Amino acid sequence: ARDGSKITLTFFAHASFAMEWNGHHIYVDSVGEGVKWDKLPKADLVLVTHSHYDHFDMPTIETLQAAGCVVVCDKTTAEAFEHDCVTMTPGMESEPFEGVHIKAVPAYNISEGHTDFHPQAREDCGYVLTLGGTTIYVAGDTEDNEDVLALRDIDVAFLPVNQPYTMTVEQAVNAVKSIRPLVFYPYHYGQVEQKTDIDALVAALDGVCEVRVRPME
Repeated sequence: ARDGSKITLTFFAHASFAMEWNGHHIYVDSVGEGVKWDKLPKADLVLVTHSHYDHFDMPTIETLQAAGCVVVCDKTTAEAFEHDCVTMTPGMESEPFEGVHIKAVPAYNISEGHTDFHPQAREDCGYVLTLGGTTIYVAGDTEDNEDVLALRDIDVAFLPVNQPYTMTVEQAVNAVKSIRPLVFYPYHYGQVEQKTDIDALVAALDGVCEVRVRPME
């Protein structure tokens, strides 16, 4: 991180990964049948971008929760959540722990015929986390809409790249070139019939930023 502290990333599958920073265990969209969630460190913070089955699984969150765990989610997920949670809509900010800052940003589709997947009016969330002075953008399910393209001062960006539900390779390239993160992780790819051309994505961003591909399929 910018302050010299360490951020450790653990990748599970699809849109699910974890971050460890300053003793805090942070889980994002924790879903994955092949993951032994009960063997992992307990969560201090759980982020849920929206209520779709590949992002929100109540039993998994219950397995991960430690005493005092904070769950941050969008308003649709909050309606289905069975315990206390912090409900966020785009534009809201929260600081669940000292040194952990979260800002919710809009996540929605704009392509013709795709807007029902993640409509803007539902107010699904992406999140910008600040840990140790480093900003990490977790986009959730979105396309390269004007709110995404307006983001600035992002150090690490996680952008979804699969069709027909999120970004095309071209949209992801457009978003990365606009946001200009230092590091870009493509995620939320695979698990659909139309394969994402990760090689083409990496090639198109040569010289733009560091692209780190991890096995998220």
